[in-house]
Parts: sequence; structure tokens; C-alpha cells
Amino acid sequence: MTKKEMTALLDNIRAEVKRIDVPANRMDMQRFFKEKLKNPITIRSAVLHKLSNEFFKRVKHLPKKDILDFCDFILATDFRFRRFFAFEWAGKLHTQYLKSDFTRFEFWLKTYVNNWGVHDHLAQSFGHLLHDYPELLPKVKRFAKSKNMWLRRMSAVALIYPVRKGKYLDDIFTTSDILLRDQEDLVQKGYGWTLKEAGNVYPDEVFAYVMRNKKDMPRTALRYAIEKYPPDMRKKAMKKDW
Repeated sequence: MTKKEMTALLDNIRAEVKRIDVPANRMDMQRFFKEKLKNPITIRSAVLHKLSNEFFKRVKHLPKKDILDFCDFILATDFRFRRFFAFEWAGKLHTQYLKSDFTRFEFWLKTYVNNWGVHDHLAQSFGHLLHDYPELLPKVKRFAKSKNMWLRRMSAVALIYPVRKGKYLDDIFTTSDILLRDQEDLVQKGYGWTLKEAGNVYPDEVFAYVMRNKKDMPRTALRYAIEKYPPDMRKKAMKKDW
């Protein structure tokens, strides 16, 4: 797409967003976030998904590069829902990912992610990349030692899709070891969530990991990790025996 074509497409998206931005389609997102949101009143996700799908039909015939270039273009604008559309469209292209796409997604993570909602939207793309290109795993694992909390969260959450496919259990444990005492609530929830998903595939191994480390795990991470286990196992894990 030329810049003129991208501008025209974004103008059309803006116009449709304005059309559907009516009280019946709105919701207050502040209740889902501890941090103060700049614009807590937003359009419901289901409505945005429908609109996103309608516009994606107009471009899905284009080369992947053109679509991702448009995602770059829209992310650099002041369009309120730029991250939703960009991360959503990038995710739709996951069957076409190349290892080289990691650089673009890493830039997006470092530049445009500032809350857990958009973080976890982008995490789907990282998950597919890691599933298809195991050689990228060391780069994501290095995120665990970053000063950026969103990179630290990504080091764990990016492993959710692969572990659902039976991959990277040991890497989840080594990443959780690094994040074990992290002070950020959203990082604790991130690696706790990853352990929970891993437990659906490897229940015995994950429970053993939790029991070995429960003295050091923040209660937030611990609760997330054991959420799917039977009540007696949850009670055993939560018991303070020190």
C-alpha cells in the first residue's frame, strides 16, 4: 500500500469507529485496571472485533508485508484504537510469520505497550512465533531480566500458546525462577497464569514446581498458578507450613 492508500484506509476506519461509538456499544474499562486509564470509557471488544474483521476482509488479499506496514503506520498515529487494530491484524497473519518478524513485534512491545490488555493481545503473536521458531526462545527468555515490566511479563505469557501444544515446560520453569520474587503485580499474574496453563497439560510437574517454590512465590502468583487444581490440592499449596 502507498501512504495515500494507508491514509485513506485509516480515515475509513476512523469514520466507522465514530459511527459505532454510541452509548449502547460502550463500556467502562477502568474496573479491569488498577492503574488510572486516560480514556476508561471505550467501545466493547466484541463490537471492535466485528469492525476489525470487516476491514481486514478488504486487505487480506495483500502481501503480509503490506498489512504489517499498515500496522506500523497506524501505530504511529493518534488513532485511539490503533493498537487494537494493529495487534489484531498482525495476529491474523500468524500462519505466514517468518523468524524476522520478531524484530518488528519486539519494537511494538517496547514502544506501544502500556497496559496488560494490549500486552496480552500482542502476546499471541509472540506465542505463535515461539511455537514455529524455537531458536527465538533465548531472546524471549532474556526479557525476564529486563527493567521493563511489560517485557518481563512477556517472557512468561509468550509461552502460553506453545505450552498448550506441549512445548517448553522446562523453559517455563526457568523463566518462573527468574520472575519468582518480582515485585510487580502484573508480572506475578503473568507467570502465575503461564504456570496455570502449563498445569492443564502437565498437572503433576507444575504442582510439584509450585510446592517446591511456594515459600518464595507471592500469593498472587501462587493463586493464579493453582486456580485449576482440585480444592484439596489448592488448600495444600496455600497452606503456610513455615
